[in-house]
Amino acid sequence: MAVYQNREAFIPYSRQEIIELCIADGKIAVSERQNFRDFCNILAAYYHFKLHHSLEVLKANFVPFNPDIDRSLGINNLDFDLTMKQQENDLIDTFTSILERANYYPISQITLNKALLEGSVFDLKTEVDFDDFDRMICYCRGDSSDVVSFKKWNFKTEERKVDIYRRVVLLIKFKEEKHFKDKPVANESLNFKPGKTYVYLYKNLSKLDLEFIFPNVKMSMNWKDRILFGVPAVGAAIPLTLKVIPQLILVLGVFIYLTLGHQPIAELEVKEEDVRNIAPLIIAIMSLIITMGGFAFKQYTNYKNKQIKFQKSVTETLFYRNIANNTGVFKYIIDAAEEEECKEIILAYYHLLTSKKPLTPSQLDDRIEAWMEDNFDIKIDFDIEKPLGNLEEIKAEIKHIEDSTYTTKQVSLLQRDCKNFRCQVLPLTEAKQAIDYVWDNLFQY
Repeated sequence: MAVYQNREAFIPYSRQEIIELCIADGKIAVSERQNFRDFCNILAAYYHFKLHHSLEVLKANFVPFNPDIDRSLGINNLDFDLTMKQQENDLIDTFTSILERANYYPISQITLNKALLEGSVFDLKTEVDFDDFDRMICYCRGDSSDVVSFKKWNFKTEERKVDIYRRVVLLIKFKEEKHFKDKPVANESLNFKPGKTYVYLYKNLSKLDLEFIFPNVKMSMNWKDRILFGVPAVGAAIPLTLKVIPQLILVLGVFIYLTLGHQPIAELEVKEEDVRNIAPLIIAIMSLIITMGGFAFKQYTNYKNKQIKFQKSVTETLFYRNIANNTGVFKYIIDAAEEEECKEIILAYYHLLTSKKPLTPSQLDDRIEAWMEDNFDIKIDFDIEKPLGNLEEIKAEIKHIEDSTYTTKQVSLLQRDCKNFRCQVLPLTEAKQAIDYVWDNLFQY
């Protein structure tokens, strides 16, 4: 069984497409094709029911940390604090398990730090304080590439190929309010609620822009924009400075006259009558304030407009790439896990069903990977043990008629040869009966 470091377990086809691709392979008899579809559909219904329980667990454990619930729990005793801690652990453990079942894999802290250090598609300088988080998990799926347009020195646009993740999931729990009171930032300026947990799901996100999905990201202009912003400001300040020098000399002359007398005024070439006349003084001061204040306000406005432009660009881009938030993410990931598990089971069952002899897990793994690559040019790293375990755990009682007598035997969808570890599955008719038996006996009240 080959192990690939640069392949994912994700299968880029829907469950219905996988069913039809198996049928189109031509190894299932025409008379058995509907039976195969029926088996796959009831299998999907069974896993939909199983994973619905996981969704309810996620939703229940998320309640104390959900920022969208507008109410106060109002309980602060020790037992409740312990319960909340347990709920937090159960939430993280369940969510991580579901993500892995949906063939997502974790993004390391090293990768996140690299995104902060390297250049961004948005061409911004960014900073994320990871110390604000109590818990953080970041998972992705669909390591791919895409063509993105860049502005080069604000003069022309060029296209560049960038690495992207087709899906990115982020769960973060912020520290309590005390942590943010100790920081030089007002609570009203926070874009999140301390102590709460936020869950995000994005699509087609550049690997260079992972930091933008964090609510506490701080953005500022990079060195290029600072130069483009600063050079014109310096150029405008020089003639302005030359223009206000006479007013500055006059104000300085008044200050010296009032403090030291009239003797030093001659050195500044300021006339004593101008100094004694208060009207020119007031005009000079007002002119200086208006001129310098206007220039400072203009530069500040230009800076804020630039900042708003950056934020608007980031917000618009993330808006169109956002798929779901908070509880909506749970529902999406549960559905993805259901799809992935069903596709894996269907592929494992189909290839064992159509094999002329039982296969070892390693042989079956290689066969499925080769089938996907040869027929559809899709390279995957199939995780064989998951579907084999799922097939093996589906056990049922099958009735047989022998000499007008009903006999019952307990079977599993998958049987393994204990000696050679070879696997084989029940024929379609018995497999349908087995999964139907499991479905009918889900509740035993």
